[in-house]
Amino acid sequence: MRVCSYKGFSLVILLRDEHCPPHVHVDASTWSARFKFSFWHNGVELWDVIPHARRPPVAVLEGLRQTLRQSAHLRRARGIWWNKLQTVCLDRQLWDWQNNEVVVVKQIASSTRMIDSACYEPLENKTRLTLMGTMEGVEIEL
Repeated sequence: MRVCSYKGFSLVILLRDEHCPPHVHVDASTWSARFKFSFWHNGVELWDVIPHARRPPVAVLEGLRQTLRQSAHLRRARGIWWNKLQTVCLDRQLWDWQNNEVVVVKQIASSTRMIDSACYEPLENKTRLTLMGTMEGVEIEL
């Protein structure tokens, strides 16, 4: 499903055989790229370009990334992803209460808890986390 476009390139979420992490696809005639987005922060990053030898100019990739970062486009991408897959790809990851972030490669500290479940609320543009070992959850306004 089309999320948005940039200079004739469509940023889309595939509705079949999609997988974590949340991402959009851009397919051109000689290359394709994927950009990751998140349900716990508003950053967007280039994931990969195939084939590597035929990469478009850096300015095109950055333009695509910045377009997806726009609030309305990111919100649409999250809504499409959530409605189709019913996951925000955060289950069983660690949440650091102190730094308000998902812990990827870090020692477990007293401020970290495993995410038991997570859901996205498209109308409110919020992610809610249920953490193991605590009654208190986390609400992330995006």
